[in-house]
Amino acid sequence: AQPAGSMETPEVPAATYERRVVRSGAEHHYLRVRLELPDGGARPSVAQFKQLVVSALRELHGEVGAALPVDVLTYEEKTLSAILRVISSGLVKLWSALTLLGFYQNRRCAFRVLQTSPFLLALSGNSRELVLD
Repeated sequence: AQPAGSMETPEVPAATYERRVVRSGAEHHYLRVRLELPDGGARPSVAQFKQLVVSALRELHGEVGAALPVDVLTYEEKTLSAILRVISSGLVKLWSALTLLGFYQNRRCAFRVLQTSPFLLALSGNSRELVLD
């Protein structure tokens, strides 16, 4: 028997948490990249840029890597910036090949991956590049 005036508190079941990792079902991934050439010099054309991406894949992953379908959707020769499209299963291969590339025409270079997303629209604007009046 409970003493008068005291209430029994009902037992609350312990909260359970379940971790779920959802992989994107997107067919493609998009990367905004910039090629850095510290010593200046000639800038690659869009064809040379695409060839540089393919050679980076070949250097790290061999002929199988070089066969990975990568599209250059946009390329700005002035800033050496591009948006690349790759099948989602090849994202890690492309990213690692670009990261490890160190030379273009016997000159030091580096690829910087600025953004990546399964949605092209996500790369259309970058809040870090906004110019506020």
